[in-house]
Amino acid sequence: MTDLSPLNISVVTVSDTRVEDTDKSGAVLTQRILSAGHNAYSKSIIKDDVYQLRAEVSALIANADIHAVLLTGGTGFTARDNTYLAIKPLLDVDIEGFGELFRQLSYEEIGSSTIQSRAFAGLANNTIIFCLPGSPGACETGWDKIISEQLNSTHKPCNFTDKLRLN
Repeated sequence: MTDLSPLNISVVTVSDTRVEDTDKSGAVLTQRILSAGHNAYSKSIIKDDVYQLRAEVSALIANADIHAVLLTGGTGFTARDNTYLAIKPLLDVDIEGFGELFRQLSYEEIGSSTIQSRAFAGLANNTIIFCLPGSPGACETGWDKIISEQLNSTHKPCNFTDKLRLN
């Protein structure tokens, strides 16, 4: 059996109101990254502003040491939910199945309210980006039921690690 290849993963919380002490979603993701044997490379909280968010993620995907970026927040439909607008143009490849599967799994937990989630993922500069809603429960669902396996180099029949820029 092949050993897990630990990845360097950055977490970005998208919020106008969260600070480190109140960032439960970012904490959930960071804890799960570490528990899975990966490296929590960085963690930041960025205002829900298209250009600040795009600048932050652009810097992360330009960093050759970062393999994955997990964003939490800003995926809804209010005027201050800008993650989709900010990140979508950065993607080289969309992973449509992620949003579809996330909403299917989320439906089992929260019913039809899941249609208000614009969770999505893609590849940019050989870095995988997952964009999740800003609730701790959504982060748990996304990580536990999809992301953890897809970032695990031992997961069969396939995972995303062979598509990443690994040093």
